[in-house]
Amino acid sequence: MTPLDQFIVVLDHPENPTNIGAVVRAMKNMGFRRLRLVEPAPYTNEDLLRLAHRCDDLVAQIEVFGELETALADAQLVVGTAAIAHAGLRITQDVRGLAAELVQRAAGGAVALLFGAETNGLERAALDRCHLLAALPANPEYPALNLAQAVLLFLHEIRLAALPSPVTSTLSPAATQAQLEQLFAVSEEALHAIDFFRYNPAAVMRSLRQLAYRAALQPDEVALLLAIARRILRIAHQTPHGKGHASPVAHSPVTPTSDI
Repeated sequence: MTPLDQFIVVLDHPENPTNIGAVVRAMKNMGFRRLRLVEPAPYTNEDLLRLAHRCDDLVAQIEVFGELETALADAQLVVGTAAIAHAGLRITQDVRGLAAELVQRAAGGAVALLFGAETNGLERAALDRCHLLAALPANPEYPALNLAQAVLLFLHEIRLAALPSPVTSTLSPAATQAQLEQLFAVSEEALHAIDFFRYNPAAVMRSLRQLAYRAALQPDEVALLLAIARRILRIAHQTPHGKGHASPVAHSPVTPTSDI
């Protein structure tokens, strides 16, 4: 297995089968094989192969998911792509500067490269699941790239970073996205139980997500934090003056705030 085999291209709600076919062709050009689609527009394999010539093997391996969370569950690193910065998230660096780190991280587990729909890119909920946000430098007067162009340029940089020699890593495996999502869910429930939130739980949880992503938590570290959150819940349930139960997960408006 090469480092490239650990990369998974994930297209979130792709709208055009022609673009999906072009992405398949770009992946074949660059030596990547794993493609996942989240709620794509209807298509047939023949639709994709009109543009993805001699890519039958990749088309046959495409995985289709009904929700993004499931598509990312086994990834140990999720890298989102964007043309501009978003509130609450910073673009870590351009893809060229990030590529070598991604190849190194891929030696320890699956890396998901997440691309949004052609019309609006990644939605807020998808951005919240990104550990890192990377950009492809382009003309600031017209930075929007076609979906397949963005995928091709992104994969080209990673391929260049992976070519010199096989990458070995001494890094311990990072926690999967599914493990992190469990931690976030229980942590939010625990914070509600102790009445920690004041105004905007969504903004606080977004900050906690970014903190966890930057820390590149390992499974045993996630297990420790999960045990702490569960202990908080247990004590909150037993405390006479506490709330006595955990509040449901709030769906507050997603707006930046410094308030907790």
